[in-house]
Amino acid sequence: MKITFHGAARTVTGSKHLVTLKNGKKILLDCGMYQGMGKETVPLNLDFGFDPNEVDVMILSHAHIDHSGLVPRLSKLGYRGKIYCTPASRDLTEILLLDSAEIQEDDIKYVNKKNAREGKPYIEPLYRIEDAKRAIDQLHPVPYGKWFKIDKDVEVLFTDAGHIIGSACVHLRITEDGKARQITFSGDIGRYGDAILKSPEVFPQADYIIMESTYGASLHEDIAPTDDVLLKYIHDTCVGKRGKLIIPAFSVGRTQELLYTLNRAQLAGKLPHVDLFVDSPLSLEATEVTRLHPECFNKKVQKILEVDDDPFSFPGMKYIKTVDESKMLNFRKEPCVIISASGMAEAGRVKHHIANNIDQERNTILIVGYCEPQSLGGRLMRGAKEVSIYGERHEVKAEVGVIRSMSAHGDYEDMSQWLACQDPQQVKKLFLVHGEYEVQTVFKDWLVKKGFGDVEIPERHSEAGLG
Repeated sequence: MKITFHGAARTVTGSKHLVTLKNGKKILLDCGMYQGMGKETVPLNLDFGFDPNEVDVMILSHAHIDHSGLVPRLSKLGYRGKIYCTPASRDLTEILLLDSAEIQEDDIKYVNKKNAREGKPYIEPLYRIEDAKRAIDQLHPVPYGKWFKIDKDVEVLFTDAGHIIGSACVHLRITEDGKARQITFSGDIGRYGDAILKSPEVFPQADYIIMESTYGASLHEDIAPTDDVLLKYIHDTCVGKRGKLIIPAFSVGRTQELLYTLNRAQLAGKLPHVDLFVDSPLSLEATEVTRLHPECFNKKVQKILEVDDDPFSFPGMKYIKTVDESKMLNFRKEPCVIISASGMAEAGRVKHHIANNIDQERNTILIVGYCEPQSLGGRLMRGAKEVSIYGERHEVKAEVGVIRSMSAHGDYEDMSQWLACQDPQQVKKLFLVHGEYEVQTVFKDWLVKKGFGDVEIPERHSEAGLG
């Protein structure tokens, strides 16, 4: 048995890990799209590193595009098997893949018009809407906490990862030569004490662990609680400076957390009377899916649902649905809050809002989650004085704020707690994925001190044999 690491290897995007059994059967864990990698992004997404026709079964940890985004391409290139995931992941993945396919088609139209003018060849998108629809039909939902067979020699268990609605840690129990061994794939590990979701669950002892490490060298800590920091930015920008507060936020997870936080503030009488716009059709759909899966909510939110049937809405909040409505926000002079995708500010409507407001000191751009260093959000976080947006240079005059504690990824204390149910002496090897290499080396040293004797940081397309 062996594992090859075809994505999220020494980087935080493009999750793809292929388990090959002794009998040749291949199990693919995630099929994510690379995002925010600059000029390398397209070539990385074109090269799987394996033949999709040879994959026997696929298992999806959660719906985020860096874990699910190339599923339609996998299907387009020949994979026809089932894709196992949780019920909530199935619903979220549907809307995310259709949105991704629409973006692919729209972007390629622009590129091909430009290529036609310059005499360059026609280019195909990674996949089209019909490819996404076919892949969605392959999604096969299975609930948490139930071992199920995908093969006579392979059983799978999903445990709650606490990262986003429906996110799962994947546990494979594989029997070869009469001996059972367990491979655990963490997916993305969430936060303990998350505002909305249940905490990550304990899981059976593993022989091998494939573990994310996004924040393996840091703690999510702020001087004040997240609610207070967010409200301070709203008050300082919208009330004090009479400006716009622009918040790039992932449509899934982060937007719902922001809305839930602001709903609580409004109920407590702490939210200033400022208009708030959610400018992302996908965020509206994702919020609807979130409402459909209250079984994923923690006890605190379950209790709130007894008195508030919609914890993601409040007076003064409006969803922006059309492109024209979105454009009108650029002409608005009054103070407001704009929450818009994407979270890394690398694409989507938020990129236009930043371009139109970044040169005014009265405005603020608030980053509330992880950003790939090469992305627009990442460059702003690092203090860039000038950025290029759609080929035009913009001087950064707006304030740039960061709330690190809102990340859906656990920090090293959360990841340590996730591992606490394991006996390090029984873990034969632990592979660190989904992290920047410098961070992973720090986290590796910490894990070794904790008793995990064999910790490896695989490179892209590298292979590891499991004895």
